Amino acid sequence: MTIAITGISGQLGRLIADALAARAPGADVVGLARTPGRVAIDGVAVRRFDYDDPATLAPALAGVDTLMLVSSSEVGQRERQHRAVIDAAGAAGVGRIVYTSLLHADTSTLSLAGEHRATERALGDSGIAHTILRNGWYTENYTASVPPALAHGAFIGSAGEGRIASAARADYAEAAAVVLADDAHAGQVHELAGDHAYTLSELAAELSRQAGRDIPYVDLPEADYAAALAGAGLPQPLASALASFDVAAAGGALFHDGDALSRLIGRPTTPLAASIAAALPR
Repeated sequence: MTIAITGISGQLGRLIADALAARAPGADVVGLARTPGRVAIDGVAVRRFDYDDPATLAPALAGVDTLMLVSSSEVGQRERQHRAVIDAAGAAGVGRIVYTSLLHADTSTLSLAGEHRATERALGDSGIAHTILRNGWYTENYTASVPPALAHGAFIGSAGEGRIASAARADYAEAAAVVLADDAHAGQVHELAGDHAYTLSELAAELSRQAGRDIPYVDLPEADYAAALAGAGLPQPLASALASFDVAAAGGALFHDGDALSRLIGRPTTPLAASIAAALPR
């Protein structure tokens, strides 16, 4: 079986390739990247695959049985890019597509959801067998703020007491490898999230415990949080988007109480404490 992975140069794509080496050691894994020469992964042949150069898409999928379509990082361009990939997969005779969508994409209030819904519809219209992985939030989305929280003595956000059922990126990658290796998942939609939800106050309390000093959670109005992120150097559109995600989390957009992720990978999802420990400066 030949499995191709888009976005192989990204964090999730690389982790999926690693997980496949353990879960499906007999698979022929192909990486797809805009600039193949910048990617080197043992056992993975990398082909040029540029969403914005349609002529590269179908040829790169030649001989591919299953395509792992990791959602594009270019928010606002995803619907167009994903449709081009799906069309190319059809032209190349790909048998199945596995797609990383968004938790509760069909009902989510997150601004990201629209492009995921459109991609799910495109997959349904394509006639290609497919599996949808509706990934919850990556814990790393929050633990990336551990160093600045330590530096400034507070963990800031706008999520209120919203509960966040995140999991480590590696957990989602392992689930993707499990699904890629087994065609029995064709036609299924998996809502994936961490086993144990937490609030940002609870995250800050665990950070305080591990750091050995008090790092409180400070809940800010959306505009103030966006301004703080922009002041830290983030582009204004990204800062505003991140603040809006927190506000959506306050309303439950990042919560899920199912255990599909841990059942797929055959172990509990990575605990918050472990993710915080990994993010602490060495």
